Amino acid sequence: MVYLILIIGLGILLLGGKLLVDGASSIAAKLGLSAGLIGLTVVAFGTSAPELLVSVNAALKGTSDIAVGNVVGSNIANISLVLGISAILFPIVLHINVLKLDYLFTLISSSLFFILSYNNVISRVEGLIFVILLVLVNLYIFKKLKGTEPELTEEEAESLKKESTWKAAGLIVLGVAGLYFGSDMFVDSAVEISRVFGVSERIIGVTVIAIGTSLPELTTSVIAAINKKTDIAIGNILGSNIMNVLGIIGITALVQPIAVTEQFLSQDFIWMLAITVILFPILRLRLNVSRWEGGLLVLLYAIYLYSIL
Repeated sequence: MVYLILIIGLGILLLGGKLLVDGASSIAAKLGLSAGLIGLTVVAFGTSAPELLVSVNAALKGTSDIAVGNVVGSNIANISLVLGISAILFPIVLHINVLKLDYLFTLISSSLFFILSYNNVISRVEGLIFVILLVLVNLYIFKKLKGTEPELTEEEAESLKKESTWKAAGLIVLGVAGLYFGSDMFVDSAVEISRVFGVSERIIGVTVIAIGTSLPELTTSVIAAINKKTDIAIGNILGSNIMNVLGIIGITALVQPIAVTEQFLSQDFIWMLAITVILFPILRLRLNVSRWEGGLLVLLYAIYLYSIL
């Protein structure tokens, strides 16, 4: 029964995130926000809402290992598993801006997360620093990319404007409700599974929770790769990793300071940073990720799982 609740909770959680994005994007378009700004803010935040609600919920329940594991595990899975599978389906070609902006900020945010966690806690002050950095990073990226092709096209933005305001508001309400109840079911069932099998909440966090909340990124990136929009695939992955650290950890710590155990510092953080660093020569060499390199990334993820299980 607990497995069914886990799956249902995840489904409600992901559906809630989609409804929130649809409703909020429509409202933003009606308020006159540009397509690029909607893509950078509303869509980016909305697609990370499931991870945010899971981490906040877990922290409030006193299960910080799940809150931290969700983010660290998601970041590892995004670069190795999600990017790897996407590259295997179709080799990924990237724009130089991805290397200069997205990758650089991903590496900086991950390193900062590790450094500030070294005293075994992310405080409210450190959470505030993360949130401020997220705002500054988004403003900088938006300024640098202004005038380039937006993540959300003008045609899509115009279509959103035609949606009924009441319908958009209803989608937002349903989305928030789905996120709240879905995250509650997902976290509670995951904790119960860890107790039944005698597995630590950290392991559940970096595997079951992390992979579950990374499904939107996997779906988006795979579809982008199949449609040969590979720059969107890698931009989505790296952007998600930045949001995971600065946004999700930042907001969660503001709500409830997060305890970080030594096992995270000695194992999972090292893997997160190592995989992020390994990605640089792969991207820098030819500004692409080939199929065999995608296979290598998936293999790295398998080795990571083997090392912690």
